[in-house]
Amino acid sequence: MRIRAGDFIDVDGLRLTSVARTWVDLGSILPIEDLIVAGDAIVSEHNRTFAEERLPMVSLAELRTFVEGANGIHGVRKAREAVEKLRVGVDSPPETRLRLMLDDAGLPEFVPDCRIDDALGRPVWTDLGCPRFRTCLEYEGLHHLTPEQQAFDAYRDQRVSEAGWRQVKINRFDMERGSEWVVSRVRQALRKQGWHR
Repeated sequence: MRIRAGDFIDVDGLRLTSVARTWVDLGSILPIEDLIVAGDAIVSEHNRTFAEERLPMVSLAELRTFVEGANGIHGVRKAREAVEKLRVGVDSPPETRLRLMLDDAGLPEFVPDCRIDDALGRPVWTDLGCPRFRTCLEYEGLHHLTPEQQAFDAYRDQRVSEAGWRQVKINRFDMERGSEWVVSRVRQALRKQGWHR
């Protein structure tokens, strides 16, 4: 394994490979989908009205630049394929897997951390959104089961609906049923919003 001098960082006196270099190295052992999941986590950033600002470990632009110059590093071929599929704003591995599932099925692109303006012009943030067909997706993880989160979600859902968007909620059980099940649910919502295919 060839490690260039610039591929190292110092963390509390420990010499480690940089985040970008480590991600490229993972390309030699991870399946492409897992590499994309890790990459989405690395480049994720957002500044929403309801949560703390999230900064990326490495910006998507920086990661792309690193990958372009990573000739000869084991895993770079897969990393070059994966970096083109990374998206900023993803909050969880299931969101990435859901987005990739929809892309693989040939559905219109869903944008992570999609902003919808409600009837009063205030932002509502959805996990994945397709602005062209005013369709959004929420991945409902376990934290959505608390009373506080359920109240927040109900208010968000009302605002999304009043803005004219159709919403699909996906959870772990949907994902376990497989892509055919999930894609059919999303496809149905898109068709109700004017998508033809």
